[in-house]
Amino acid sequence: MDRGLVQTNPEECKGCGLCTEACPPKVLRLSDRLNRYGYHPAEYIGAGCSGCGLCYYACPEPGGIRVLRRAS
Repeated sequence: MDRGLVQTNPEECKGCGLCTEACPPKVLRLSDRLNRYGYHPAEYIGAGCSGCGLCYYACPEPGGIRVLRRAS
């Protein structure tokens, strides 16, 4: 069972990849599509989030990522 949920904001993401590198379960990737600024934004693969929040702290963009923890 997933312990968390990642919500990314593709229009705030600059495609730096810091969140994808910081994610222990490796559930984030850079999208194949481009956002309106021409960057490949990070996206959640949809399952496997541990809720640790490391991606949130690694992201340099305010509002780029939110991590929600599921109630146990």
